[in-house]
Amino acid sequence: MRLAEKVKQVAKTLGCFVSEARRSSYHLFRLPAAIAGLQCGDRWPVTSPSTPRADFIQEAAIPNPLRAYFEANREGPGIWKWNHYFDIYHRHLRRFVGSDVHVVEVGVYSGGSLPMWRSYFGGRCHVTGVDIEPACRAYESDRISIHIGDQADREFWRTFRRDAGLVDVLIDDGGHSAEQQIVTLEEMLPYLRPGGVYICEDIHGFGQQFSTYAYSLGEALNEWVAVDSHGEHASGASRFQAAVYSIHLYPFVVVIERTESPVDGFRAPKHGTQWQPFL
Repeated sequence: MRLAEKVKQVAKTLGCFVSEARRSSYHLFRLPAAIAGLQCGDRWPVTSPSTPRADFIQEAAIPNPLRAYFEANREGPGIWKWNHYFDIYHRHLRRFVGSDVHVVEVGVYSGGSLPMWRSYFGGRCHVTGVDIEPACRAYESDRISIHIGDQADREFWRTFRRDAGLVDVLIDDGGHSAEQQIVTLEEMLPYLRPGGVYICEDIHGFGQQFSTYAYSLGEALNEWVAVDSHGEHASGASRFQAAVYSIHLYPFVVVIERTESPVDGFRAPKHGTQWQPFL
């Protein structure tokens, strides 16, 4: 990052601390735990259980169709992915296979992953690529469309939502800057269909701002809004909790899953008749 950009970022951060005093104090309160977590990662023991469960070994032996497609792609349009991404994709996306699924991939590059998605999801899917390079229109084909625009431009996404219609899966493999990733998430995650999946790739390096942003989204999932429920633990759902089912962190990847139906709250009922007095 150039010096001028660093100075701009520091000034923006200081401005946020002044204008958002309450939230700033909250983040300062979190700082010791954040440091402790980083230290835990640094001090991870050299030795740990190394023998996997038998059912894990059996699951790993089942071929992953995305990995198989990638390994077989020796010629033609290129695909450039980290090897461990294919298991992440398959874990979160296989429920869409064979369905009328609408998939958006940001970052077309050499075009090879677009037919990979079409092959994986089946003939009923529609794949849309988004790229800033107009030459990427060359990769349009049957059930593959291309939209040209800057993913950091909010107006582009507003136009895209109007023109592209439904979206079930969005994979951000675009410019990889935190600003681009944050704008794309804010403009598209709320508009995924119920049950949709949002994947942001290539979040590299300690202190990458999109990862910090994603961790704060995780905090939003834990919001507690106490409601009266006749002595049981109960919490109302925020708008975010009503719409977002889960957030998953992997090396270089964040996966966010939308709820399949709105959630109005959370309950913790008690079952049984015997309770320890100290509880």
